[in-house]
Amino acid sequence: MGIKDNIQKKGMQLMGDPRVAKLMQNEQFMKAMMALVQVPGKVNTFTTEQTERFAKGMRLPTLDEFKALKRQVKSLEADVARLKKKLDEHEH
Repeated sequence: MGIKDNIQKKGMQLMGDPRVAKLMQNEQFMKAMMALVQVPGKVNTFTTEQTERFAKGMRLPTLDEFKALKRQVKSLEADVARLKKKLDEHEH
């Protein structure tokens, strides 16, 4: 049994505890829990924004820009291949 399974099992046991049920009815506690749940997403967003800001400051492409350029190159390569094929057909 992995850590995730153990945490889920303990969480389910806690949910059955009347003290926890009473705590879940507390509005301040629920607001704090919601804020806590949002922390990983906020950290990820902050990290991504800072990475992009650093990359732009260093004149480096971001991952999204790199992926867009890669798609554009593949599209252009397909266009060139299509034009070569068309040219070969006209020569023969």
